[in-house]
Amino acid sequence: MGQIEEIKKKNKLIALIIRNEYSCEGVNFITPDVYSQQVAYMHHPAGRVIDAHRHNIVHRNVVMTQEVLFIKKGRLRADFYDEYEDYLESRELNAGDVILLISGGHGFKALEELEMIEVKQGPYVGENDKIRFSGINDQEAYEH
Repeated sequence: MGQIEEIKKKNKLIALIIRNEYSCEGVNFITPDVYSQQVAYMHHPAGRVIDAHRHNIVHRNVVMTQEVLFIKKGRLRADFYDEYEDYLESRELNAGDVILLISGGHGFKALEELEMIEVKQGPYVGENDKIRFSGINDQEAYEH
């Protein structure tokens, strides 16, 4: 497995995993400009100045929530589903890994005590923000 892994169904990208080992020089935007969540990896030498700046008011039309999870501690199993709630595959994430959930569905199981940070678009609209469905069990995750 590479340092950036793609979870796909046919040509549709479901998720991107950026492993803790990933590194490059400078700035690398991992996501395309059209995604509603932009993820970049940045590696700068000591003393590098990033110009002070502010962001303009830009009206955006966000129709699908995309989430980014930063795994701080522990291990997480991420289960991936397509837009029809059909199970695709599972991957384990470890401390330092980052995942962008782009489309389809997902479920999780903490395999060890887990600390993570989630970032997604707001405002959050409660239960209207998601559809819950029955996911897989442990045996199904490792049979696939």
